[in-house]
Amino acid sequence: MTDIRGQSFLNNHPCFNKEASANWGRVHLPVAPNCNIQCNFCNRMYDCANENRPGVTQHVYTPDEAVDMLEKLFARRQDISVVGIAGPGDPMCDAGKTISTFEKVRAHFPQVMLCLSSNGLALPEHVYELAEIGISHVTVTVNAVRPEVGADVYAFVRHEGRTYTGIEGAEILLDRQDEAIRRLKENKLIVKINTVVIPGVNMEHIPEIAAKASAWGADIMNCISMIPVHDTPFAGKTAPTDKELHRIRQFIGQVMPQMTHCCRCRADACGKLGAE
Repeated sequence: MTDIRGQSFLNNHPCFNKEASANWGRVHLPVAPNCNIQCNFCNRMYDCANENRPGVTQHVYTPDEAVDMLEKLFARRQDISVVGIAGPGDPMCDAGKTISTFEKVRAHFPQVMLCLSSNGLALPEHVYELAEIGISHVTVTVNAVRPEVGADVYAFVRHEGRTYTGIEGAEILLDRQDEAIRRLKENKLIVKINTVVIPGVNMEHIPEIAAKASAWGADIMNCISMIPVHDTPFAGKTAPTDKELHRIRQFIGQVMPQMTHCCRCRADACGKLGAE
């Protein structure tokens, strides 16, 4: 595992390749606590050891602490193929911490893949830098490709020192996501689109998101169920059933390859999927 760009090596990412998940694990480094958007289903204030959902961590590391943790982890485990940053906020909202962490990880552990998960708002201007560091896989969460739908998903979008709401905020986020994903593919990174499925809000809109993901040239799409969380506008909404999620994946599967083994990882997840 020395060539971070070799295709056989890249296939060992357990989230992007279901077959790899049987043998390979991942570790998420929670170094980015801040976020530049507010989704109506998200509350990062709660943390329970048994709670598996994005935005949750027991501790936020500095870049140096993250490297120290990896030193200890790799001393006892040889099945970790990828190091990712997925929050607990948005990694590119804390771009300095995120990039510094990636640079340190690349210098200390050149054998591992590097992976990023972002909402895309602050991503476009950093794509080339991330590619130069050697990030190979990027997930962008896209919950709407029409602003009127996005206006119901996001409470606000904070960009360049201003806070936007409603359709205006959703338009800005979508434009930035579009730019980011196009740049990622121009730089030959592997891209996954994550979409949180919210009944009554964007569930009927998912085929449009899949069509846009295909037009962007994304490599795979991951439809995940919204988890109702306390003290959020969507706390009283019902998550989609397994049957509904299966139906959606089947319907859009001819347009975009589907990830079906997602565990909705915490920002400090470690190990094989579902084995924590």
